[in-house]
Amino acid sequence: MRWRFPCPASTVRGMDFPETGATMPLPTAPSPTVLGLAPTERARVLDAAERHLAEPPRTVTAASSPRSAGGTHDFFSEGDYWWPNPDDPDGPYVQRDGLSNPDNFVEHRRALMRLSVQVPALAAAWLLTGDPRFGDHAARHARAWFLDPSTRMNPHLRFAQAIHGRTTGRGIGVIDTIHLVEVVRALQVLEASGAPGSASGEGLTADEFDAVRGWFRAYLEWLTTSANGIEEREQENNHGTCWAMQVAAFAAFVGDETTLGALRERFTAVLVPGQIEPDGSMPRELARTKPFGYSLFNLDAFATTARLLSTPEDDLWRFETADGRGLPAATAFLAPFIADRSGWPLPPDVMYDDQWPMRHPSLLFAGLAYDDPDVLALWGRLPADSDVDEVIRNHFVRQPLLWVPH
Repeated sequence: MRWRFPCPASTVRGMDFPETGATMPLPTAPSPTVLGLAPTERARVLDAAERHLAEPPRTVTAASSPRSAGGTHDFFSEGDYWWPNPDDPDGPYVQRDGLSNPDNFVEHRRALMRLSVQVPALAAAWLLTGDPRFGDHAARHARAWFLDPSTRMNPHLRFAQAIHGRTTGRGIGVIDTIHLVEVVRALQVLEASGAPGSASGEGLTADEFDAVRGWFRAYLEWLTTSANGIEEREQENNHGTCWAMQVAAFAAFVGDETTLGALRERFTAVLVPGQIEPDGSMPRELARTKPFGYSLFNLDAFATTARLLSTPEDDLWRFETADGRGLPAATAFLAPFIADRSGWPLPPDVMYDDQWPMRHPSLLFAGLAYDDPDVLALWGRLPADSDVDEVIRNHFVRQPLLWVPH
């Protein structure tokens, strides 16, 4: 099996990109057929979507914490790796990297994760069947989260990843809305495929889609101008990548071409040279107590960002710096260990080591971008779903039917 991905030097070193970019149109009904995905995904998607039809929306207003500095409609979470200080039980929490405190408040994050599991599955089921029940139920979730004054979430994360006794919210809390990336993709697919015209009349109307875009436009403004958003943008690890991925997804949804252009420049000038070594490794992820999981997570974020931003003129999949830093090297570095973990040179992750790898979007998107059947075959052999919260949280692209052309 080969793991060296094509990246013609003449196309990238002088920023003269080829005409074969990775961007593909939004899938629309009828069913997608690329890679034979429709028949292989059908049972998985429809089983999940049928279950989700019986589950009503649940937003941030369904749970609250007395430790939140915000209000009923404000997202709140607490930093995972922060614990009571055994030497000062009533004092500020202390950090234990990689070890999640089960007593911290994470109900709003779980609600977002639930949304990110259910809405994309419902949209994929709509693509497969055209059954209005699926599009209509996805619409109920969208209304509850983004439109209904009694249940909507405010479009900011000022109070995300707070630390007891230290801060009411941090920039790194922005990562909690990575779960909106595939939700936005699902909404785009529903709109493009005609779900608003469902026979029941309960799908999102054109005006409602515009109103949802208004919510994301406000959130995009907060992400790109607030102190917390800017702090997250400047992180030189997976947090900075995930900021770019989210901004790319939301800017594409609202049609903000200026921001998309700035992100393409940031991808090549900041993200790749600042995080990926010439050998494809990502040292800041390898330095963590969960080096395998963090490396996979960051590569998935890089790959999803490239999928969202690439055009025929700016094919980020084939971008390399003069010394070879880029997605070809990063994918080639991790792919052998995804295929065979036994050669991984670092200690096991301190938690959830046995839960990885999954069916990572980095493999799907790289296989498509590089037209590599070995990588696509590897992606297809891996588990698609998990019931472990940590995996659901970090495996944020789960519905390939929403991302591939038909």
